[in-house]
Amino acid sequence: MDWVPDAEALSQILSLLRESQSPNTGVQQTVQQKLEELNKFTDFNKYLIFVLTKLVSEDEPTRSLSGLILKNNVKAHFHQFPADVAQFIKSECLCAVGDPSPLIRATVGILITTIASKGELSSWPELLPKLCDMLSATDYNICEGAFGALQKICEDSADYLEKSPGQPLDTLIPKFLQFFKHSSSKIRSHAIACVNQFIISKTQALMSNIDAFLENLFHLAMDEDPDVRKNVCRALVMLLDAHIASLIPHMNNIIEYMMLRTQDSDDNVALEACEFWLSLAEHPICKDALRPHLPKLLPVLVRGMKYSEIDIILLKGDVEENESVPDRNEDIRPRFHKSRHTIKHEPMENGSSGAASAGVPAVGTEDFPQDDNESDDGMEDDTSLSDWNLRKCSAAALDVLASVFRDDMLPVILPILKETLFHNEWEIRESGILALGAIAEGCMSGMTPHLPELIPYLINCLTHKKALVRSITCWTLSRYCHWAVVLPDHTYLKPLMYELLKCILDSNKRVQEAACSAFATLEEEACTELVQYLGDVLSTLVFAFKKYQAKNLLILYDAIGTLADSVGNYLNKEDYIQLLMPPLIQKWNLLKDEDKDLFPLLECLSSVATALQTGFLPYCGPVYQRCVSLVDQTLNQTLAHGQNPDQFEAADKDFMIVSLDLLSGLAEGLNGHIGEMVQNSNIMRLLFQAMQDSMAEVRQSSFALLGDLTKACFQHVAPCIPEFMPILGQNLNPDLISVCNNATWAIGEISVKLGPEMNGYVNIVLTDLIFILNKPNTPKTLLENTAITIGRLGYVCPADVAPLLQQFIRQWCISLRNIRDNEEKDSAFRGVCNMISVNPSGVVEDFIFFCDAIASWVNPKPDLKEMFHRILHCFKEQVGEENWKRFTEQFPVPLKERLAQQYGV
Repeated sequence: MDWVPDAEALSQILSLLRESQSPNTGVQQTVQQKLEELNKFTDFNKYLIFVLTKLVSEDEPTRSLSGLILKNNVKAHFHQFPADVAQFIKSECLCAVGDPSPLIRATVGILITTIASKGELSSWPELLPKLCDMLSATDYNICEGAFGALQKICEDSADYLEKSPGQPLDTLIPKFLQFFKHSSSKIRSHAIACVNQFIISKTQALMSNIDAFLENLFHLAMDEDPDVRKNVCRALVMLLDAHIASLIPHMNNIIEYMMLRTQDSDDNVALEACEFWLSLAEHPICKDALRPHLPKLLPVLVRGMKYSEIDIILLKGDVEENESVPDRNEDIRPRFHKSRHTIKHEPMENGSSGAASAGVPAVGTEDFPQDDNESDDGMEDDTSLSDWNLRKCSAAALDVLASVFRDDMLPVILPILKETLFHNEWEIRESGILALGAIAEGCMSGMTPHLPELIPYLINCLTHKKALVRSITCWTLSRYCHWAVVLPDHTYLKPLMYELLKCILDSNKRVQEAACSAFATLEEEACTELVQYLGDVLSTLVFAFKKYQAKNLLILYDAIGTLADSVGNYLNKEDYIQLLMPPLIQKWNLLKDEDKDLFPLLECLSSVATALQTGFLPYCGPVYQRCVSLVDQTLNQTLAHGQNPDQFEAADKDFMIVSLDLLSGLAEGLNGHIGEMVQNSNIMRLLFQAMQDSMAEVRQSSFALLGDLTKACFQHVAPCIPEFMPILGQNLNPDLISVCNNATWAIGEISVKLGPEMNGYVNIVLTDLIFILNKPNTPKTLLENTAITIGRLGYVCPADVAPLLQQFIRQWCISLRNIRDNEEKDSAFRGVCNMISVNPSGVVEDFIFFCDAIASWVNPKPDLKEMFHRILHCFKEQVGEENWKRFTEQFPVPLKERLAQQYGV
């Protein structure tokens, strides 16, 4: 007998469903509680499916809402539904696929795919055959409803469909292809969307029908329906990546078609088509295939970069002064910690400059400018423009094509730039400035002769009356600022810097942000070239503290941190400290421990502390204590959550990571002065816990701090070595590159300080270090740090490491031949010399590599040079003059000459 709802219960549920649509949040919460209580009754879900599929007297929004609540219940606990309830829901869904209402059909489709994605496709064997049969129904509603459900299943359960033993796609894909020429555009669009789900995975059922698929696609190329055109474009973009061979015979026509569609009147179609150029740029055929089309394509892309009237309205582009308008909470994107200091002490190559620690690029160095008030990770304040759009895609396409064609693009793009950059309409001029920035990386060589004219033009645009022009100009200047920096007389650097500083104090928040980001890029490029202007730079950045709303303050912290990284200890002057520190400490005191705005401020202070060194001493006490307290709180909350997850929330470990990084900055900057603070705190106990945290980033920062404390105040680290060393050994896993890198570096620092007593720990770490050194494709930084640490182990414990010399000496020499002279390289080479003295036979087979590594030194210390001299001459004496001559004849000429000149061999 069919199930029949109880009239009173049905009435109560309908009343709840209607009330839940109330705008009153209090009413909504009450309804939500009642609905959750009803979930305890097994038949409740039958009522929900009944309202959705059978109660045609009820209004459609209420019926659809009933289905969506049922969908959430299915998602949460379908496997707990009684068998009769589950079967009833499935049966009713199939009966309602062709409901006359498009809203109800769509809701039923969502419900069907939700059930299917819960693993029910295998236990619902009649679903696919029935939906497939419905495609042939003469009733449009049944056909469209079935297609809608199938499209959702193809999206959500593609993997199952491809791997199912019954191989349903062998039936479905040919069936879908039959509907590409259906009279209904909605059906045509569904059919393409279904097939599109299987392009990237190169499903065999599709590959077997690829010619028919292409033929049908081409037939639909000029379809009047924008959804159909969009799906055609999407298919062609995916085919480019998955099956380019099928497109090559038609490539000219496809390129012409995609240029047409990139100008489509429907923005969604145009955006989908524009993706084609990004994909094509990744293929070797791009240059030959696109070259004849560049004169047509590049104007299309530049036109696509122009703001539309709607864009300008949404961006409030007519609002020039808004600096006093407070930011809404939703304007400020979530903040995720990105440290400059957690990849420790990357040895620099010969000829490089800069600090010896690797850093994350500061704000402003992202590849692409974002419309609207965005931060460095692309979050925006206008949700309507927060997505990838035609402007961004066009600019990205021009950027990648510039990297493909390089200066060959200039004969085409320069006339376009000339026209747009000097256009009377500011919107077109703005798009030209964006285009000029987009080609910077790819066409820098060919653009250089034009920069003496273009840079002054751009600097002049920084005073344009339109804020959108000023902001994009900041970004474009950041793309070319390297050129201005390297010129010797600061002819362009000085005006560029001062005009950007003015824009940092602009009355428009978007311009403030763009200028601050651009200035951070300039800081990175200019480094110590800015030292003579530090007073003016700091005065401007400090004044910005008084002007900026909450969101741009985060960018300002980044700019100050980047400045500190770039000029280093030149910042340590009393006048500069008195300018910079009071506003930073004021912000520090205002922020609560749980405020995520602490992240950028802590990052900034970490850079400042490292740069100021002892100049930071007056401020270090409270900063140190708060960092230790944040680490302690986070560890305690993590422990409490692990023991009782229902009672305690999981900790936000970014607070701990950023605090550990600032402590690293303090240790690096203050050196021995941090010892007293370490002694009077529980940081070593906390570090022991943090080093064992489940999150890799926490361990990464912990090992960085351990290494810095080892260098700064080893007397407080030494008692903990027996506990710490096994943990370091357990983290020598090259799959977690940054964790492994920092653990390796810390082991090397401990070795140097501990000396011969390190022999008790060599066996814990040496095997893993040798494995990392010899592992193919190990990243360069990790290779160098590993080689240095092995060398340092050999320096303090040569007898323990030397027996294994033959296992690593070749790769060791190759890894360190290109790094510049420094203390780390010095101790590592002393170690290898000690090991060769203990085990000379270990180097015999690879002695040419050792010779090459010696020759990489520019200016070794005299006693180290003497060690090299002794080893070379001992080897020469052992093999004899004739053999040595034959041996050195295989050397490259520069190596042979250098060894003869420096060491007389």
